[in-house]
Amino acid sequence: MGTQSDDKSWQKDFLNMKSHSPADAKLLMGGVKGLKDAWRLGVLHVEYERLRKIKEQQ
Repeated sequence: MGTQSDDKSWQKDFLNMKSHSPADAKLLMGGVKGLKDAWRLGVLHVEYERLRKIKEQQ
């Protein structure tokens, strides 16, 4: 398992990859407050992994 700082490193990287809605940016910076936030963060992580893979292939 990673540490808390390791868990947030992808979030900081993803914030710099593209523009986000204010709600998504707040979630990425502030963390999860409930089940809905956890679900949305999971969706954002999948998008991050997809974009990172595309970026690495270029």
